[in-house]
Amino acid sequence: MTASPERRTAVFYFVLFLTGGVANVYLGLWLNARGLSEEQIGVINAAPVLLMLTLTLVVGRIADRARDWRQVIVIGILASALFAFGLIWARAFWPILAVWTLHAVTHMAVIPVIDAAAMRMTARRGSPFGPMRAWGTAGYLLMLVGTGYAALHWGAAAFLPLIIGAAVLRAALAFWLPNFRAPPGQEVRRGATRLAQVMRPWFLLPLLGFAAINATHHLQNAFQGLIWQRQGLGTDTIGLLIALGALSETAMFFLFDRFAHRFRARTLLLTSALVSVARWSAMALAPTLPWLVALQSLHGISYAMGFLACVQFISNWTSEDIAAEAQGFFMTLHQVMAVLALTGFGWLLARVGDMAFAGAAAMALAGALAIWASRRVQGPQIGG
Repeated sequence: MTASPERRTAVFYFVLFLTGGVANVYLGLWLNARGLSEEQIGVINAAPVLLMLTLTLVVGRIADRARDWRQVIVIGILASALFAFGLIWARAFWPILAVWTLHAVTHMAVIPVIDAAAMRMTARRGSPFGPMRAWGTAGYLLMLVGTGYAALHWGAAAFLPLIIGAAVLRAALAFWLPNFRAPPGQEVRRGATRLAQVMRPWFLLPLLGFAAINATHHLQNAFQGLIWQRQGLGTDTIGLLIALGALSETAMFFLFDRFAHRFRARTLLLTSALVSVARWSAMALAPTLPWLVALQSLHGISYAMGFLACVQFISNWTSEDIAAEAQGFFMTLHQVMAVLALTGFGWLLARVGDMAFAGAAAMALAGALAIWASRRVQGPQIGG
């Protein structure tokens, strides 16, 4: 029996984020084993994000002009796999910086494209987008756990086999992806056909608002383990708390369609924002473990609900002509806000400790106000 387009896309999502699971556990360990300093490791982590600021919109525009978004996804994933093999011979700082950046950027560039393509395909076929996207989180979580065991038993030596293996598997399954665009003659021209047509406050404010909210969640990946360790939690407990957040995210991806049919996109975005404000405000008080469990359980609302609502909002207002470009614009805003948040939070953390989360709460509140302002400019009865 032939697998449905949704199933093939879900399988691809599962392998798409395996590299993230490896890198989050292992990249620093491997780079340190190569003799790189902490400053050099920081540069290698930051370089792909900074380069993506200039490439995301360009890649999206190219993908929208291709016969199908699938072509650009396959090319990007194949390039990423080839660059992964280059890490075998990269031993000094500059070669590693160049090869890792090329590997990461070609991988990262396809994420907004596949999100846009999958969202359009499911909308046309009447199937939910969230459960498909959930498999990406499931793959990431599985690799995160597996990589932790690999690091424990084999140390830095396991990094390259895992990275290259994930890249090759991803490249192989990219060829199994379906065509995402509607067949000729069945296209639906609904929404803006050029990005300039929606560059208005009612459209930009929700994207900026959620970009700010999303950026506060990047802080958890960068600093939360360190903060919890300082609070006296063991590494096993920290791992379980991070896993709980990922499980909450996965659950929301599966359940989101129920909310999407009952509430407008901006209503869900505002809910995500307000829950983020409450979550980070509580984190600033250095809560005990039972409270941390409750706060981590909110991750599905504070992040996953907001992400899916924002993707839905973009889809509501733009046509397939600019689907990947619009999603790329959304991703660019995320990256800019993430850089600002990570820089500012590190500065605050060094000065006020746990109370730095009050800064994250303030950033989320600014995002909530931007979303609320959009609703005032153009009411939700007119659009998402």
